[in-house]
Amino acid sequence: MPKGSKIKTKPTTEIDTDFGNIVIPDFDNAIFDCLPSEESEQAPLDARYTKPKVYTVAEKYVMYDNAAKLARDLRIDSSHQRAHCIVHGNFIFGDFIEAYLVENKARVKEMTISTLSLNQNNVDSMYHLMRVGRIERLNLVVSSYFYGNERNALIPYIYQYLDQWQNRFQLAVAGIHTKTVHFQTMGGKHFVIQGSANLRSNGNIEQFTIEENKELYEFYDKVYSTIIARYKTINHEVRNKDLWEQMTTKRFFNN
Repeated sequence: MPKGSKIKTKPTTEIDTDFGNIVIPDFDNAIFDCLPSEESEQAPLDARYTKPKVYTVAEKYVMYDNAAKLARDLRIDSSHQRAHCIVHGNFIFGDFIEAYLVENKARVKEMTISTLSLNQNNVDSMYHLMRVGRIERLNLVVSSYFYGNERNALIPYIYQYLDQWQNRFQLAVAGIHTKTVHFQTMGGKHFVIQGSANLRSNGNIEQFTIEENKELYEFYDKVYSTIIARYKTINHEVRNKDLWEQMTTKRFFNN
């Protein structure tokens, strides 16, 4: 590079979404030839590895610097559609979740979020979505690392604001490094979001994929239901017991 020359760059607040003439190769089923076929010897029912199902997926590729803009523009209208997203360092993944539900006028029957870390703004967003009825039930799985650092700060805040409604929230703490969201809407759609982004912004370029896929949802739901059952931190039965005691006490005095 000649001395004194400068590289021309675009402002960091703008991202060029033109991918140019990128050629996406056709999906090659041959990579599964090494797995047992239906005609070959079948693996036992408790086999650790199973042959994956192959299906056609409508793909989208986008680059965005703002969560709200992506939520407005991104549409996953039918089953087995998938969007791959590269997002700027100032993109806040937690904001995208809220904006996506609002933009699509979606109400969620149950949502499970796993994340390495989050911040107070993320908790406030979840609280708002639960308070207005956008999310009926929420499960949050956080890392042991996060819990250890926030047990006297953000963890009590999470309990205070998200555990206000009987049996609608659960917090689990486990040795995870996953960043996933899966949810089922009241209309019967099943979404999975997975990638590198935590709920809060960290200044790094991140990626995630969002897909409407019932089979994939059921896979994630089975895995995280097991984690939540083992590592949950809220004993819902205690609150039920307290409620029963209050009811019987009032009945006693009324008589």
